[in-house]
Amino acid sequence: MADGDRRQQRAFIGSFTAAGGLGVITAAVDPGSGALTVLSAVDGVPDPSYLALSSERDMLYAVSETADGAVAAYRVKGDKPELTGPPVPVGGSGPTHLSVFAGHVLTANYGSGSVTAVPVRPGGGLAGAASSVLQHTGSGPHTPRQQGPHAHQVQPDPSGRWAVSVDLGTDSVRVCALDGGTLTLHREIALRPGSGPRHLVFHPRGEHAFVLNELAPTVTVCRWDAAEGGLRPVGETPVLSGVPNGDAYPSGIVVSRDGRFVWTATRGQDVVSVLTPDAVGEGLRLIATVPCGGTWPRALALDPSGRYLYAANERSGDVTWFVVDPDTGMPRRGGSVEAPAASCVVFG
Repeated sequence: MADGDRRQQRAFIGSFTAAGGLGVITAAVDPGSGALTVLSAVDGVPDPSYLALSSERDMLYAVSETADGAVAAYRVKGDKPELTGPPVPVGGSGPTHLSVFAGHVLTANYGSGSVTAVPVRPGGGLAGAASSVLQHTGSGPHTPRQQGPHAHQVQPDPSGRWAVSVDLGTDSVRVCALDGGTLTLHREIALRPGSGPRHLVFHPRGEHAFVLNELAPTVTVCRWDAAEGGLRPVGETPVLSGVPNGDAYPSGIVVSRDGRFVWTATRGQDVVSVLTPDAVGEGLRLIATVPCGGTWPRALALDPSGRYLYAANERSGDVTWFVVDPDTGMPRRGGSVEAPAASCVVFG
């Protein structure tokens, strides 16, 4: 990306076009307040619900969360990303998450319960077909949400050696290797039956991971061994105080750059929860919950400075930003920007 394009930070917002979303929205970020100003929208891909940037920040990748399932690549140029070619089928249905790993884009396919690898070509575009599809198997006790596998997230571990996928349908986390374009299962780690794990974040030190559970509003704390590719649950903490009043479906989780705070979003309750790890990172304590600023917060994101927290509120159609108190971790609402059917935010 040219220096001129870096002078002002950009945020990219994913959305559900089937629910009135505008596609991929580009917004300018005010470094002094965290405020977003919409610059453009690109609607060439159906339901680009989750986005990821290349390490060079010059390519943007998006899932197409449809029954047929696909992934698309955009070149980040100026204020409007440019689609590099037609979406590439992922060989699975309903991809909900993606990440860049070892020269491939990986997608977690919720509908079919699988993980797909699509090679990245020189220059950042995508190969015309997937190189590997790893099918999950299993089920859980929660009917009807766990009648089969539902991969919800896939990402590299901090060492860059492993791909870690979280499966809501099987109450498990899978550690995988990618060799020669082929995904292979290294280890599957069982979590509490019926918890419905959705997303995982690693502590900055890389020795622990926090797994957000959708079917039980909790976070499972795990030890992570990068050398062995091993994950071991050591505790579970509620993200809400008391019994939820109505629906409670946790969705997004982020951790502060210094590892002192963890934030989660819960749909139905429409709150952001603030938690803090203990000194060794093996326990969490719920500090407080605050309104998310909208309805049905599907995802959370921190800006690169760590000063601002963003909630993509799907049903109210907006992205709310918060100023984070560096001493307490408490988010204070700063404002919001209209973004119909918003589903995620990433920063370029």
